[in-house]
Amino acid sequence: MSGEMTIPNTRKTIISKKLFSIFFVSLSCFLLNINFVYADKKPSIKPRVFVLTDIENEPDDAQSMVRFLTYSNQWDIEGLVATTSVHQKNHTAAARIRKIINAYGKVQNNLLLHEPGFPTENYLLSIVREGHSSYGMTAVGKGMDSEGSKLLIQQVDKNDSRPLWVSIWGGPNVLAQALWKIRETRTPQELKRFVSKIRVYTISDQDDSGPWIRKNFPDLFYIASPGIHSGGAYHHATWSGISGDNFHARFSGADFSVVDNPWLDKHVRSKGPLGAQYPYTKYLMEGDTPSFLGLINNGLNSLEHPNWGSWGGRYELYTPRFERWFIQKETRPLWTNATDEVLGHDGRWHTSNHATIWRWRKAFQNDFAARMDWTTQPYADTNHPPVVKLATPAAITAKPGGRVELSAIGSTDPDSDQLSYRWFYYLEAGSFTVSSARSGQPVEIQNFDQPQAWFNIPTKRVLRKGTMHIILAVTDHGKPRLTRYKRVIISVKP
Repeated sequence: MSGEMTIPNTRKTIISKKLFSIFFVSLSCFLLNINFVYADKKPSIKPRVFVLTDIENEPDDAQSMVRFLTYSNQWDIEGLVATTSVHQKNHTAAARIRKIINAYGKVQNNLLLHEPGFPTENYLLSIVREGHSSYGMTAVGKGMDSEGSKLLIQQVDKNDSRPLWVSIWGGPNVLAQALWKIRETRTPQELKRFVSKIRVYTISDQDDSGPWIRKNFPDLFYIASPGIHSGGAYHHATWSGISGDNFHARFSGADFSVVDNPWLDKHVRSKGPLGAQYPYTKYLMEGDTPSFLGLINNGLNSLEHPNWGSWGGRYELYTPRFERWFIQKETRPLWTNATDEVLGHDGRWHTSNHATIWRWRKAFQNDFAARMDWTTQPYADTNHPPVVKLATPAAITAKPGGRVELSAIGSTDPDSDQLSYRWFYYLEAGSFTVSSARSGQPVEIQNFDQPQAWFNIPTKRVLRKGTMHIILAVTDHGKPRLTRYKRVIISVKP
């Protein structure tokens, strides 16, 4: 049998090869737009995303919205809702969302030169809504439905097997009202199904509805660093690792220069109509961005496993102890603060929850800078991320003392740039534990900077067998240098 497709040629059905080709290409583009993959060229499912933002309470929400739109082909955006918060208690500002979308509309065609799937300005404008203009739980209950809460219910109810990621940048009372409404009007089984379709990542508690949600809907997938600003919560929150070196979090070890205003002037604000919508930092850069960094398809992020670590930080599932900055005692496990030990920009080791984000800072800032270039420049004049190919299994079972072979042979770069490789053991993401290990890398990976590497699983001082996460970071030599990843998980068993 030949590899050619045979087209029947009858008096009733005559399909020319040309017409068939046009149909096939159109269908392929349609499928590519739905399931576009950015790190490798295999089908992948886009996340569904719904944003709640107290935009205009300070500049960082508008900053995050600019970045969010440069990645808008990476997910299916299903709602952009302006909300209140503790910082903006009695009004919402959907007009600011629309203004940024208008600027995006001027660069959408240029973005499409670099990757497919960027939504139209008209579509994005069609899903902008206002939440209730009251604060927190005063906007939850009978008669408190808003256009935002109605749209949220509508999108969760869609006949779609993918969960809906609710990215909360301000107060979550729009989500609280949607959940209240469903609990009041549907059966317990219907409520359970509704809750099971939602994934939440919220930037601390910016009103009193967050703790209410967690207490009343204990099965809801919820990522948060609980607590309110006035109690000092932002200082302890994981998300502040995005840029809180000198404000809120006050930590050391990260390279602050790439999140400071001079860098943002050069790489963001100067880049066309969308860059012009990126305001000057007042407190810290893009405090809300971690809520969607983990949704970017970069080969590292794993949506359903916050404990594996991502550009959006690393979180573990447990019931946190009561802290002075909490509104109330937590009564259930949630995905919350975890710590990583990271070699900092200053050459010292740092252990903190903030480090779970800032350890990736150079990579995600370079990535953003490249996408801002895409908004104004042709394909040939910009950089695009490498395509990483893992030539060894992504899941391996091995014994103590066993040798693990690693290979990224076949990785390529769309701009024909030279590639650099780094294999490293992400200790905190797994459960395998060795005592008296030196900081950072208790496993010595041979040829760690080559496409092919290997290591032996330790046999001495093993406290606990379990999983080991080996991360491959492949970085091109374009400008700016861009990084993509693959993860190998080794299950160590006797």
